[in-house]
Amino acid sequence: MSAVTQPQAALELDVFACPLDGVNQIEASAGTGKTWNICALYVRLLLEKDLGADQILVVTFTKAATAELHERIRGRLAQLAHALETGDDGGDPFIVRLLDTT
Repeated sequence: MSAVTQPQAALELDVFACPLDGVNQIEASAGTGKTWNICALYVRLLLEKDLGADQILVVTFTKAATAELHERIRGRLAQLAHALETGDDGGDPFIVRLLDTT
């Protein structure tokens, strides 16, 4: 008789504790923050691993999702550039923590 494994409880992703080596897969239902987490990991890869945009692969399932990710990443990078240029983090907790850790 084989043991039945219980499904694991979903864990909230801590993008600052997530390792940046290898492959990361984010799988979750709609509206759970996948795009936010992908953007955050992308920015961390640029800053902490000194990777270029041409060295990071982000895969999603639809052209619409790809377009949304593209715009969100560009927006997040614009927010970060503004914070670095002006010192104004806009009260964004991600930007605040990112600037504290880099």
